[in-house]
Amino acid sequence: MTTAAPVVQLTGVTVAFPGVTALDAVDFRLFPGEVHSLMGENGAGKSTLIKALTGVNPIDAGRIEVDGHTVSFASTAEAQSAGISTVYQELNLLPNLTVTENVLLGREPRHRWGGINWRAARQHTAELLTSMHLDIDPTSLLADHSPAIQQLVAIARAIAVRPKVLVLDEPTSSLDNDEVSELFRIISRLRESGVAILFISHFLEQVYAISDRLTVLRDGRLVGEYLPHELLRIDLVQKMLGKDITVLDGIHERVEASTIEDDLEGEVPLVTAIGLSRRGAIEPIDLKVYQGEIVGIAGLLGSGRTELARLLGGADRPDSGELLVDGDSQRFSGPRAALQQRIAYASENRRTEGIIGDLTVRENIVLALQADLGWLRRIPQSQQNELATSYIQAMGITPADPDALMSTLSGGNQQKVLLARWLAIAPRLLILDEPTRGIDIGAKAEIQKLVTDLAANGLSVVFISAELEEVVRISNRVAILRERRKVGDLLNHDLTVDQLLAVIADGSNDDGLE
Repeated sequence: MTTAAPVVQLTGVTVAFPGVTALDAVDFRLFPGEVHSLMGENGAGKSTLIKALTGVNPIDAGRIEVDGHTVSFASTAEAQSAGISTVYQELNLLPNLTVTENVLLGREPRHRWGGINWRAARQHTAELLTSMHLDIDPTSLLADHSPAIQQLVAIARAIAVRPKVLVLDEPTSSLDNDEVSELFRIISRLRESGVAILFISHFLEQVYAISDRLTVLRDGRLVGEYLPHELLRIDLVQKMLGKDITVLDGIHERVEASTIEDDLEGEVPLVTAIGLSRRGAIEPIDLKVYQGEIVGIAGLLGSGRTELARLLGGADRPDSGELLVDGDSQRFSGPRAALQQRIAYASENRRTEGIIGDLTVRENIVLALQADLGWLRRIPQSQQNELATSYIQAMGITPADPDALMSTLSGGNQQKVLLARWLAIAPRLLILDEPTRGIDIGAKAEIQKLVTDLAANGLSVVFISAELEEVVRISNRVAILRERRKVGDLLNHDLTVDQLLAVIADGSNDDGLE
């Protein structure tokens, strides 16, 4: 790694949006010829830092320097002109165009009379792909290639301008192991040529395999800059989560695993996943959920938590494996098919896949039940009022007004309405993906109590949360995911956050907890 001056340096950078400070006086530096990983959970400020650096978001305070000169980019084009190229997680490619057209879009070589020289364009693209050791036909339609190849094409486009800095935002999210190895080979060649690479990934193995330096953000603030060989993985996880894990141990009363374990002898699980997988989302996984059991799903962001939930709830279809309900094989064509088996999936994206802000609380509560009955069999208004009123009272939803618009409710009360929506269809399995994210501690405690009460009355729950102490507090059993694989399945016999972190950090389960 070079000892030259930083090619990029952020000093005291602050970015604020209405009601939130996304970056709070953050320092960051990036050197030529290094791979620098930016680490942090959701909301840590990683995306905001990238957008500040590349001209998407203006900064409110601080200074950004490139090659020692203070800059203020008004657009990504200006940032690119200064030598900063970015490959975002959501690829901004044009699948209806060829590989050449995508790689050189807006930078095509021209004839003297102004027309595009397509022969030169294809040759230039072929040379670029060959230099990356990629066997891709420049004339082929991008849509005909796999997501992995499209990701590599996006990187080819980014380095076609010979950048000083290459920003890679979750570049391996759709790649398998062989494709990751190919990408890392490309990254290593770029590093050797002096390109500074800002690498963002939630896969710890990959971060430690490729990084020269790590910077950790949490809640918009800088935690610190570290060398990978000086920072144990379990310590990195702790810094990302921001918890004193020894203090979290046993703060709240937990569900006793023995009460459910002893009652399950010889029972058929309500739901059984056998080798269930989806390419690019999650590796083959086995999982059992019994009646009245709360199964927690733990793992870092990107570990496959949501992908597993979507497979169990019918939102996505598996490529392989089998899902059994009461011992009978099922193939869900979508969430509605899962609902017919009384399996309800509550997405983590509350605002985009949950609430409908322009509808009332009453309309939001009866929505799933109405869809289950069919839109031609309208639920009578009197029954809608009765359902809404009963759930508002039972769940303590405020304001206690069924005619209030959902958009006017707090996050915690919106989450209670979503729970009421699914409970109205009398589910047997409720899959909750981050049900307490972004809500205050009082509402969080109420929802946790509600979940445990429901389980005590026979409802099965799959509970996903990035807050490990929350998973430990309410789960009978915890399935641990790491880099899209299940690496542990632990009964909650005095399970601690430390034990979960140990499995998350290195994938081992040497304590015989399973």
